[in-house]
Amino acid sequence: MAPDRSGGSGGPDLKADVGPWTKSGGVAAELRQSTSTSLTDLTTANDGVAGATAGFASSSTLTTITETWKTRLTAVRDECGRLEPALKNAGRDFGEREVDTERKIKAASPPSAQKKEG
Repeated sequence: MAPDRSGGSGGPDLKADVGPWTKSGGVAAELRQSTSTSLTDLTTANDGVAGATAGFASSSTLTTITETWKTRLTAVRDECGRLEPALKNAGRDFGEREVDTERKIKAASPPSAQKKEG
């Protein structure tokens, strides 16, 4: 948001910027995809490890660690999937409200103020 230079809250310089919301939604989508790829890589890298390391004390620990990371990565992936549309929708909504608010202010302005703006 632009700083309010009117001396009070909600002055004429208050603006909602769509850009950060849309960009954040894109970053969430990228992170979701990256996390999904990492989950696949983790699973693929550990295929057959349990059988190949059977009898070693570290085998069960490795399995536990792998499952813990899968749980964490799945949570991050799912949260990013939830955030992406929410952030993009927030940006769209702010943009629509900004246009609507500008239109209402202009309509409520006295004719002399409207001439100064144009």
